[in-house]
Amino acid sequence: MADIALKDAFSQNAQRVGATVFHATSPGEAREYIQRHSRGRIAMAPSTSLHKMGLAADLRRAGCDLVTEDLRAHAPYAAAGLSGANFAIADTGTLVLESTAEATRLATTLPERHFALLDPRKIVADGLAAVPLVRRLQQQNPRSFLAYISGPSRTADIERVLTIGVHGPCELHILLLDGLSDDPLEN
Repeated sequence: MADIALKDAFSQNAQRVGATVFHATSPGEAREYIQRHSRGRIAMAPSTSLHKMGLAADLRRAGCDLVTEDLRAHAPYAAAGLSGANFAIADTGTLVLESTAEATRLATTLPERHFALLDPRKIVADGLAAVPLVRRLQQQNPRSFLAYISGPSRTADIERVLTIGVHGPCELHILLLDGLSDDPLEN
């Protein structure tokens, strides 16, 4: 069972940095949320957790235009990207995603919207509490890429004016789903 205080702190801090947080009570409710907010083709990153829950099949049955292959060709034109998350950091509202696979990077950075599913049991308090999890990920694959995602993409490089979505998605939707996976090596 997820720590309620960590779940609440993560949700508040993720919203503070511009993410939308949705607490799904079932896989069906998560699918409905994604279907309702995706606004077009969805590029789905490889994800063990999402595969186990059968999300791709559910989205296709619901009539969603879902792409899981050849993301290099399709992700630039997708309205939304979909991924799991390895774990999250409560005090900054940050998702951590092992993103060595090119398909994961494409699905999570090119579309306007990013939907990330996270089991609340994988929320840690702070960066220090995340160190053992990062070590486990690095031991599994020493040459891996880790993405730390805090809200939608933003920059103030252009004349010091804050701009959303220049280097990645304009929207980040985090769907908290109990029972998805408590293994931080699995996204």
